[in-house]
Amino acid sequence: MALKHLIPTSHPLRIAAELQCLTVAGGQDNVMGVKYCFRKNDHVVIVMPYLEHESFLDILNTLSFEEVREYMFNLFKALRRIHHFGIVHRDVKPSNFLYNRRLKEYALVDFGLAQGTPDTKIELLKTAQSEDQQGSCSQSNPNTALGNGVSVGVTAPKQIAQQSASKVSDKRSSSLSKIQIKQGRGGKEEYVHHSVQRSVFGERNFNVYSSTYQENSNTKLVKQSKVIDVSSRKLATKKKIISTRTVSNGVGRKAASGCPSNLTCDCYATDRVCSVCLSRCQQVAPRAGTPGFRAPEVLTKCPTQTTAIDMWSAGIVFLSLLSGRYPFYKASDDLTALAQIMTVRGSRETIQAAKTFGKSILCTQVVPAQNLRALCEKLRGTNSSCSRSQPDVPIKSVNDPALPVEIDKQCAPETLGKEIQYLKGCQEGDGASEIKATDMKGWDRVPDEAYDLLDKLLDLNPATRITAKEALLHPFFKGISL
Repeated sequence: MALKHLIPTSHPLRIAAELQCLTVAGGQDNVMGVKYCFRKNDHVVIVMPYLEHESFLDILNTLSFEEVREYMFNLFKALRRIHHFGIVHRDVKPSNFLYNRRLKEYALVDFGLAQGTPDTKIELLKTAQSEDQQGSCSQSNPNTALGNGVSVGVTAPKQIAQQSASKVSDKRSSSLSKIQIKQGRGGKEEYVHHSVQRSVFGERNFNVYSSTYQENSNTKLVKQSKVIDVSSRKLATKKKIISTRTVSNGVGRKAASGCPSNLTCDCYATDRVCSVCLSRCQQVAPRAGTPGFRAPEVLTKCPTQTTAIDMWSAGIVFLSLLSGRYPFYKASDDLTALAQIMTVRGSRETIQAAKTFGKSILCTQVVPAQNLRALCEKLRGTNSSCSRSQPDVPIKSVNDPALPVEIDKQCAPETLGKEIQYLKGCQEGDGASEIKATDMKGWDRVPDEAYDLLDKLLDLNPATRITAKEALLHPFFKGISL
């Protein structure tokens, strides 16, 4: 048996949701199941079947092409299973997909970061998702309820400053109770907690105030927010009113992928930030995952994330298998990670895809998309007859009048330039040592279908990215029975 000891700081709802994922979706189709679960005070131990497995890094360069094909097929089987139940794993990577090479057994593990889709069949993931939305609704709702009970959709800068100054970061408490602002005596606002949820494991909740105590106490529990006049702020434009059209354009439209559309203002698609943007609350979006495996929509904070992020991660795993490089991407921050993606998938393609889910990416250089076959074979060190490197495409500057291009202050020239030089060094250098013909293990006969599947997995647009069910029917897996 394998034991997983959950640290005491884990939220009870998160622990219960992970258990429900294992019990409902686990036990078949290469998804890890659960045998027992023990709890003592705030310590929880999950007992699961033990699968002896090899380290991905140790076997990466010894796997045959056929073994890679079987590996990816079984990974897609596991993803199809959990996606059927509306589970987004969020942390698909080799260390979370156990592989016994001798027995040809596989297991997808670790649902600690899992989230639910809108139609998820995991009830506790629904609860967790609704509480997360309650925690961020005050930041994302365009119709902000003011203290006098008036709901407005068009706000002037002064109102924006008042709203932003009066908002309190209550993410932790919002997951335990709902907070309502009502008009109190003397025109003062009071915070009233109600409908407190019962904790998952029955423990007493010390993070919220009792409603009885709050009603009977004469002590003011929440300090009234200080409102700063917008005219005193240096960055605010004096007596500037946001038009109805601006607000409606920023909130009302939706992109084809279901993500909110671009927020338009004076600084939209420029290299500066206006006072309107500075007065807005920071956008809240899920960012959980392992660096190097997170999809572009995660890196750009798209609020609506689907099971497509798991397929991107599976594509990165496939890219490592085909290239023999692990980890393939290794970035210290989100912007560097996005720049690394551009060096392989292209800057223009990344910019265009970001528009589909309401994000504007501005880049100082144009980076062409790489030929996936040529890239992988160069890095692995194979010399297939099909290996044909694309001619070098010069990196054009944004000052070239013949080339319309958007500029991104986030993708700084030094960041993107370093990634371009790194990639060129991999391709122009010796790369991996040349593999002898007797040790090719099928790597000299990699079909075009493999790179076609890789291209579909690394589709920058989550709306058109291939699903696990579709991947299992791809010609690359012809001859393997489901």
